[in-house]
Amino acid sequence: MSQLNKDKNDCMNDGSGNSNESSASGMNGEGTSYLVHEVAQITKLRSSPHENLSRAVPGRMKLPASTLRMLIGREGNYSGRGKFSAADGCHVLSRYLPTKGPWIVDRMGSRAYVSQFSDDGSLFVAGFQGSHIRIYDVEKDWKVKKDISARNLRWTITDTSLSPDRQYLVYASMSPIIHIVNAGSATTESVANVTEVHYGLNFSSDNDSDEFGIFSIKFSTDGRELVSGTSDSSICVYDLGADKLSLRIPAHLSDVNTVCFADESGHLIYSGSDDSFCKVWDRRCFVSKGQPAGILMGHLEGITFIDSRGDGRYLISNGKDQTTKLWDIRKMSSNAVNMGLGDDEWDYRWMDYPKYARNLRHSHDQSLATYQGHSVLRTLVRCYFSPSYR
Repeated sequence: MSQLNKDKNDCMNDGSGNSNESSASGMNGEGTSYLVHEVAQITKLRSSPHENLSRAVPGRMKLPASTLRMLIGREGNYSGRGKFSAADGCHVLSRYLPTKGPWIVDRMGSRAYVSQFSDDGSLFVAGFQGSHIRIYDVEKDWKVKKDISARNLRWTITDTSLSPDRQYLVYASMSPIIHIVNAGSATTESVANVTEVHYGLNFSSDNDSDEFGIFSIKFSTDGRELVSGTSDSSICVYDLGADKLSLRIPAHLSDVNTVCFADESGHLIYSGSDDSFCKVWDRRCFVSKGQPAGILMGHLEGITFIDSRGDGRYLISNGKDQTTKLWDIRKMSSNAVNMGLGDDEWDYRWMDYPKYARNLRHSHDQSLATYQGHSVLRTLVRCYFSPSYR
């Protein structure tokens, strides 16, 4: 919020950077009117987009610049500084970014570990370490639609996923068993196997000698399959119709923190791991067991989350190296080059990212764009495409 406050203050400064304040002697009726007029003019001036971005229509006033036009201009470095000017920032802030909030929706007795909106934005799911999952109805003033008490929980709820029709929810923990709940039923209080059955789906196979946990779970677009990423470096696909595990891939060299289907076909799967790589898997043409269709290099530390744009081409990833990256799988590689920090003492769970590392870059970075400015600390921070741009 500090950056938002800074932008707001910029809107109220004059060209010299001094705040425009009136003296007490000027606060009569005429002075007040003058002040309001003066502030309005300064705010309008300081929050207008660069003249190169405004559209002029003959016989009309200049129309406001669209966000897309402003972003294109920024990438084209119209200002010569490689970033938005203070006026551009105010323009975007006042018209396109939320300026109210945040506000408290709910309080629980334990930390919230995962959260996500449904695809249509009508529901919000939050999973807590204290064995609770709550589904909120956003359109009904965030009323609790479903209060779920989980079963067989180990450490925390590591992930949840709503089915495409929003009728079912699956939740995972540090266990090979995930559970599925009827999220569309009329029952608000869903206590595992007391008020409702939480059906267990076993993601382990006969060849598994050790138990493992599930960090990520996602429905396919048609709702017929689930894909998961595990603590034993594997990807699993579960066929809900057949009620069995249909695919298990030893996919990475470390924990698979995130997985998702690339598009509605279900053929392509994206995965991200603590080994710092994003991988693309094509179920139609496995050359050999554990062989990906391609690898995406660029992160210096583990991948915390991946989200697909849904078109089978673009994805975004968030990493412990404090960056979010945009990818095009048409630019993936067949070989992996690992360029981590090499700092065994650094741990994202309780340590800030080393300052010297913020300017490091992977020599084989294949990403289309890199976004910085946020922090990955204590938990696996997630990232999503905006539904408006899917």
